[in-house]
Amino acid sequence: MVPVELPDRVWQYAAVRQALRSRDVGAVFRHVQQYGGASQARIAMAVGMTQARVNEIINGRREVVRLDVLERVADGLSLPDDARHLLGLAAGRERRLGGPAIGLASFPEVVRVYQTQAAAAQDIREQARTASEWDVPAVRGLGLIGLKDSMLRPCLPRPQEASPRVRVLLLDPTAPALARRAAEIGESAESLAGGVRLAEARLRELAHLGDVAVYRYRTLPTWRVVRLDSTMFVSAFDSGWEGHESATYKVMETPHGPLFRGFRRMVEATVADGERTV
Repeated sequence: MVPVELPDRVWQYAAVRQALRSRDVGAVFRHVQQYGGASQARIAMAVGMTQARVNEIINGRREVVRLDVLERVADGLSLPDDARHLLGLAAGRERRLGGPAIGLASFPEVVRVYQTQAAAAQDIREQARTASEWDVPAVRGLGLIGLKDSMLRPCLPRPQEASPRVRVLLLDPTAPALARRAAEIGESAESLAGGVRLAEARLRELAHLGDVAVYRYRTLPTWRVVRLDSTMFVSAFDSGWEGHESATYKVMETPHGPLFRGFRRMVEATVADGERTV
């Protein structure tokens, strides 16, 4: 296979990065045609597919979900490491040298990958309805739990059942990291800070249900995590997009798996260093 080579700047275009984050390989192929002038036959040769299969993917009649196929696509299109990470794959150099796999999808603890948080919403709510512990690190948390129509809010209260212990972590509206995060997503710091304060006010409404706590943290957010007992749903924050737009990884706790333990340790450290406001 002879890889397709595109200028590095192409992988920085917002539309291309969004296609990678959502694992929309059809859109990626269309961008390769647009910016690299590659035909379907040329793409097929590079990624080890038939031209007919590439045509089906480009026209939305088939999706690519298997990790080994995504690896072939990444190799065949000569994706740089940051683009590989958007697909949830290990960096090329690390994979060649047998080093640690950065792509979350390579961990055995990852049992499912969703293109976005919206695609995982039903699964998240099903887990939340029975979980006894919730940890929800977010930025402002309005889409997750802060409003009545948020994803998790309908799972509370629980008639005739004990309510879960809920811990919500929000970005401190006075922290320099909030202004930086606001700039990353093209929003004013005042608006983002107002969203955090609104979420806190609305979360106080849940206090009568039992053990509900809200903490403020001051560091730039990297990972968005929803922990529901021994299951986590993990997505990433980055410049230009919010956590709910990222691919979402379902991570299950295992006896010796490092991923779940690492994210849980991160959450506990954030709680310990945070300021409780609710």
